[in-house]
Amino acid sequence: MLETLAFPQIEDLQSNIIFQQDGKPPHWSLEMRKVLDEKFPRHWIGRAGPIPWPLKSPDITPMDFFLWRYIKNIVYQSPIGDTDELKSQITAAIQTVDSALLHG
Repeated sequence: MLETLAFPQIEDLQSNIIFQQDGKPPHWSLEMRKVLDEKFPRHWIGRAGPIPWPLKSPDITPMDFFLWRYIKNIVYQSPIGDTDELKSQITAAIQTVDSALLHG
């Protein structure tokens, strides 16, 4: 999902971004850390990352409270019929996120 949806939208900004990773088991795989090392060399926060951060740190959870709530409010404005529609709605919602929203 990151490679398909998120990374293309932040490609031009990657030199100015520090990526926050929550360290949950599915997000902590060797493959995931390799991808983050390639996309954000020395610029990602997470368990066993170049910028260490404790699991479930209160400083890393704003994404849980802000971004995902924002995306869910857009995605679930109307009932979702199937997986393809859900993917489409998520993609459309992510595309509404801009730097002004994230810095606001």
